[in-house]
Amino acid sequence: MRVLPYGERALLAELDETATVPGTRDSIAALEGVIEAVAGARTVLAVVDPGALNQVRVALAGIEPTTTRHADRDPVEVPVVYDGADLAEVAAEVGLSVDEVVSRHAAANYVVRFCGFSPGFAYLDGLDPRLHVARRAEPRTAVPAGSVAIAGEFTGVYPHPSPGGWRLLGRTAAVLWDVTRDPPALLAPGTPVRFVHS
Repeated sequence: MRVLPYGERALLAELDETATVPGTRDSIAALEGVIEAVAGARTVLAVVDPGALNQVRVALAGIEPTTTRHADRDPVEVPVVYDGADLAEVAAEVGLSVDEVVSRHAAANYVVRFCGFSPGFAYLDGLDPRLHVARRAEPRTAVPAGSVAIAGEFTGVYPHPSPGGWRLLGRTAAVLWDVTRDPPALLAPGTPVRFVHS
């Protein structure tokens, strides 16, 4: 893990593997002097009390990146209707039937690695390698909220209507982002997730 200064109030930890981000983020968040720890694809940003910057920098040197999957947490179950606009195209591309694509997507155990793109958008890993497909060559100008999609090694759910280039497999009625909820995001880094075919 490499630690870099990030302005006057933060440190950026760079990690070699996406799988180590959630556990490392939890370890960093627990350090005295850390105000907030924000996970990225292969980074954790530690926002620090300015008076504790050197203390936190030293403490970060003693943290070992971990690949914990938070097995002690119950998974969040997300009900999905698999009727996405790209489902048949994905099936044809990977050489499986539509039912096999649905079965493989719903059977996997996912964990949120990081959030980004828009509030509440979680990047989940655990996607069956057979379903790894590229983003659309031309993104859609509007993807409906609740769309369950895949791109590369990740799956995710669009929390708001937005442009997007991921392949749409289905939809859910689950609310991914709600500012009246504490915390607002249904799927935070480290959260285990299961998609339930409904």
